Amino acid sequence: MATNPEIEWMKLTFAELNARAAEDALVIVPVASLEQHGPHLATGVDIVCATGVSHRIARRMAASGKPVVVMPCVWTGLAEHHVPFGGTVTLDYATFAAVLKGVVRSAARAGFRRVMLLNGHGGNAEAVAVVGGECQSEFGIAVAAGTYWHLAGDAFAPILERQSNVLHACEAETSMMMTLLPEAVRTDRLPEAHGPHSTRPEGQPAAMIRRRSFKDITLSGVIGDARSASAEKGEALLAAAAESIADELANARLWG
Repeated sequence: MATNPEIEWMKLTFAELNARAAEDALVIVPVASLEQHGPHLATGVDIVCATGVSHRIARRMAASGKPVVVMPCVWTGLAEHHVPFGGTVTLDYATFAAVLKGVVRSAARAGFRRVMLLNGHGGNAEAVAVVGGECQSEFGIAVAAGTYWHLAGDAFAPILERQSNVLHACEAETSMMMTLLPEAVRTDRLPEAHGPHSTRPEGQPAAMIRRRSFKDITLSGVIGDARSASAEKGEALLAAAAESIADELANARLWG
């Protein structure tokens, strides 16, 4: 591949994408949501962060000679639990699955054989995994799925002061937004940007999934505490995600 190759699908011509497919490039599809993120953050947090993380990963892979291309973000997701606050767009599962399948099917028809659905919204996590498996069976290509902060594992914990990983409108997401899109952060509202550190009531096991309205859990819409957020932490989080996830996706055994 060329030095500093373009990694965004929408900035490449069809001929350039055909060449990338012939190189067996990995297609990364950021998947997100448009929803409330507390009093201090704009609603596009998951879109911005999922896209930003995907671009950082792809640039790191491309710099090491791995062919890769990033789709535009699938910006709608499953966000029913945020609707009561307002400002939220959500799909039902059937529509969400159909959209993701249409995107992956298109990549397959364009000649690509490997797709990573890189999720950036907690409410999508289980659905994205299911759709990834269905796409693999239906389209005969390798499809992986995962949520970026789950894939990053323990990499975020040393960077953060008040939590160990991404929560919601929290220290982590606010820090990344300060780096990626600072105009979307209402710094004057940061004193209000805190809430409980879990969406689970006492006694609910971590392995048990039950969605609850965030309106019933947090008055502010925040899970975690954003008051210690900073752009420096945001840059460190993005770099940590790019390093760990790029290495994971470069593992040839994952796609064999």
